Amino acid sequence: DMVFARESTAKDNEDEKKEAEHRQDISVFPLAIPLIAGPGTLASVMILSSEHRGFPIDLLAMGGVIAFVLLLCYLALGMADGIARLIGRTGVNVVTRVLGVLLGALAVQYIADGAVALVRSGL
Repeated sequence: DMVFARESTAKDNEDEKKEAEHRQDISVFPLAIPLIAGPGTLASVMILSSEHRGFPIDLLAMGGVIAFVLLLCYLALGMADGIARLIGRTGVNVVTRVLGVLLGALAVQYIADGAVALVRSGL
């Protein structure tokens, strides 16, 4: 549905629609949390920090990079509404499709890499 910019086939029931109309602040929904601090991010930080054990300057540099990336995420998420208004509905659809194709390509690449590693290991 995301790649072809189609509306989801799952429909809201009346109770959900009424709740959405009276909800004051929907920003508390943790939509971006898995994106910013998901399993990939946590695994990367753990691997990089284990490689630099005993070198405080490296850990400090990694902390600085993490802070910089969080600042970029904050700015991007803060400007998302303005960018969506600027590029319009068609632009949002184009970006959604392109990112959907990119996500699909990454998924295929990860599966292929895993299959190659599995074959090379002899399983």
